[in-house]
Amino acid sequence: MSKYDALWEYISQSGKDSFKLTYDEIEEIAGIPIDHSFLMFKKELIEYGYKVGKISMKARTVEFVKEQHDKGDNEK
Repeated sequence: MSKYDALWEYISQSGKDSFKLTYDEIEEIAGIPIDHSFLMFKKELIEYGYKVGKISMKARTVEFVKEQHDKGDNEK
């Protein structure tokens, strides 16, 4: 169990191809402050079908992007 499980669930249930959340929104959803350890935990998100895109320190946002399946999966 990860300290970011609540955030990963929220992201996977969004169904969006990509979107941004502010640091404040992430902290509210996760129930914990975002810190440097987020960078180590972000790889867990792949299990939920998403990846972390751009992290903007200036704007205090994180972009989340839905993983795309291989095109070959649909070609038969």
